[in-house]
Amino acid sequence: MREIVFDTETTGLSFPGGDRLVEIGCIELVNRVPTGRHLHRYVNPERDMPAEAERVHGLSARFLSDKPLFADVVEDIIEFLGDCPLVAHNAGFDFAFLNGELTRCGRPVIHHGRMVDTLAIARVKHPGAKHTLDALCSRYGIDLSARTLHGALLDAQLLAQVYVELTGGRQITLGLAVDAPVMRETPAELPNRVHVRPARQFLASAAELERHAAFVSGLEDPLWAAA
Repeated sequence: MREIVFDTETTGLSFPGGDRLVEIGCIELVNRVPTGRHLHRYVNPERDMPAEAERVHGLSARFLSDKPLFADVVEDIIEFLGDCPLVAHNAGFDFAFLNGELTRCGRPVIHHGRMVDTLAIARVKHPGAKHTLDALCSRYGIDLSARTLHGALLDAQLLAQVYVELTGGRQITLGLAVDAPVMRETPAELPNRVHVRPARQFLASAAELERHAAFVSGLEDPLWAAA
C-alpha cells in the first residue's frame, strides 16, 4: 500500500486569515517502508513573513522572494500525492493550507477521507503523554540531532519513522504469529489443555533401501573401508 507522509510550513496559523503555505515536504511509503522517493518545494507566499513564524522555520521573505508560486508547482504536488492516504501530524492544519492553496489555483481539494492524523493516533496510543513530534521521536528513540528548526522535508522524514512506530513498529508486516486465545484456567488446570502431537515416523521403503545399497556398492575406495 502506498502512503505519503507530508508536512508544511506557513506564514501563520490561518489560511482564511491571509496566511499562506511556504514549504511542503513529502515522503513516499510503500507497505510502511520509505521508498527513497520524496518531493520538496519552497513557495513564494506573495506576502511578508511574520517574525514569530520565521523564528519557527527560519524562512525569511527575502529567501522566499525568488521561489516559485504555488500555482507553478501545483502539478508536481498533485502528481506526487496521487490518490493514496496522506499522513500528517495535526493533519487538519496541513490539509487546511494545502486545500486552501489548491482552491486558490482552481484545483479540486483533497478529500478528508484520505487524511491520516498521527496526532490523533498518538493520543489514543499514549493517553496523557506529550504528543508533539519531538516528544514522539524521543519516545521511539528517533534521532533529532539534525532538527534545529522546523523544516517540512526533515519533519516529514521524522514523522514517517514515528508513523511506522505508531502503527506497529518496523516489523509491522512480518506476521510470524497469530493472536492466541486468552487462557482463563488456573496453572493447575492448564496441563489439561495441552495436546501433544505424536512423533512422526520417517522410514525408508524397501525400494529406497535397495537403491541406497546399490549406490554405496559402486563407490570407489570409500573412507569407511580404510578404517
